[in-house]
Amino acid sequence: MVQSARLRSALTLYTTADDVQCHRARLVLAAKGVSYDRVLVDPGKPPEDLVDLNPYASTPTLVDRDLTLFDTSVVCEYIDERYPHPPLMPIDPQSRARLRVAAVRIEKDWLPELDTIRSGGRAAEAGRKRLREQLLSTLPLFKASKFFLSPEMSLVDCLVAPVIWRLPWLGVELGREGKPIIDYGERLFHSQGFARSMTDQEKAMRQDHEQE
Repeated sequence: MVQSARLRSALTLYTTADDVQCHRARLVLAAKGVSYDRVLVDPGKPPEDLVDLNPYASTPTLVDRDLTLFDTSVVCEYIDERYPHPPLMPIDPQSRARLRVAAVRIEKDWLPELDTIRSGGRAAEAGRKRLREQLLSTLPLFKASKFFLSPEMSLVDCLVAPVIWRLPWLGVELGREGKPIIDYGERLFHSQGFARSMTDQEKAMRQDHEQE
């Protein structure tokens, strides 16, 4: 099935259904308006062709004809350079470096808390508290410009937005203090690109919460 899919598109993305890093890569592709074949992967049972392509069988994995890429940052930066319009990184080196450092901080500080919350148990509530505190500590960055550290959408927004989308589902409430973060998220959530980036499972995260 994957082989026939590749005949229709130059790109194939192996992705899980509800992982933030996979959502990040899908959002970059959607922001570029690039068509690709999406292969949903069960994290516990990676398909044989993914194991053959990627020694870690990790997701997201991007296949562009004879080129196979893994590690989310590598995948996202390749897409941005391979399809340069619209650009998702600024031109000057200092601004690019700031955004890259911001992405590293988010990966090291925010994403582990998402994993802690999803694991459940006693640690989940502490994870919610820590994530809330970390998000609120970045309020000046959300207030400073339309997008995260930038007047234009960047690769970092493609990481931040999937995190904000998941907050109600994770039981993380920012309250009135966090309104700039919520407003930031809503600006991105209503774009066509964000809607295209989501799987059915990710769409259900908000639908289930709103029905409660």
